[in-house]
Amino acid sequence: MRTIQFREALREAMSEEMRRDPRVFLMGEEVAEYNGAYKVSQGMLDEFGPERVLDTPIAELGFAGIGVGAAMNGLLPIIEFMTFNFSLVAIDQVINSAAKMYSMSGGQYSIPIVFRGPTGSAGMLSSQHSQNFENWFANTPGLKVVVPSNPYDAKGLLKSAIRDPDPVIFMESEQMYGDKGEVPEEEYLLEIGKAHIVRPGTGVTIVSFGKMMKIALAAADELAKEGIEAEVIDLRSVRPIDYDTLIESVKKTNRIVIVEEAWPLASISAELTYTIQRRAFDYLDAPVVRITCMDVPLPYAPTLIEASLPNVERTVKAVKEVMYQKA
Repeated sequence: MRTIQFREALREAMSEEMRRDPRVFLMGEEVAEYNGAYKVSQGMLDEFGPERVLDTPIAELGFAGIGVGAAMNGLLPIIEFMTFNFSLVAIDQVINSAAKMYSMSGGQYSIPIVFRGPTGSAGMLSSQHSQNFENWFANTPGLKVVVPSNPYDAKGLLKSAIRDPDPVIFMESEQMYGDKGEVPEEEYLLEIGKAHIVRPGTGVTIVSFGKMMKIALAAADELAKEGIEAEVIDLRSVRPIDYDTLIESVKKTNRIVIVEEAWPLASISAELTYTIQRRAFDYLDAPVVRITCMDVPLPYAPTLIEASLPNVERTVKAVKEVMYQKA
């Protein structure tokens, strides 16, 4: 199987869907002439032309609204935010228009739109460019929220998102665009809302999504050296959440640690913790433990960034805590 970059997997997904369906188009800042801020859309303007790959002004509220209107009229827009930090400028269109229109119209209008772009920390970009809003969007009925962790998932999930009749928030990591992974040449789709057991195990369950999967898997490698076989689960999407896969894993391992990049209050890990203790309380041999970003705006200094974000050391320590072992 061939190996391609994360950005190439996204580009293939969009290009294949644009060849398949002439209603699909891409709109955003620098997606056309500049080939995309992270070169995700490189070459797409040459293939599909300026009517289907559209550069926009720096006006997220405006072009997000155009996308919603286009979706209401039968097109399939892909709206790229240069980062999801900038989606806050457009959040009224995402939350009050895209997410609610199907319900408010009594089912007369579906909104088949994808809002995509990078999320989370990306080096020394400081507080306003390093935020995770997966839980914000996942809190909204009417939206689906997908956070892939590797090129294979990125392509299969994005193709499904483009074909989905509902609005999908598709959140990538700026630090993963250059990551490489195996991706089939033949077409495939991945179901939105189905988690993936990346690494089977019986000692403890570690759950994560997005680029934090790197931390989860690296921690599992360290734990294996000490004879602790962790089962590592990639959520893939945080709305809907595949609770059944998590519960079945907890029934087997009796312990769970959740790794998430976002702030702790009202986070995805907080929701997972509640549901796991409610549905699998009798199977737990220890309280659920979660690892999140520190409850502060992300600093600029690299030493403070390192201290703020989840890491392997904190994850291994959490696993030993739920196993009642000394760190």
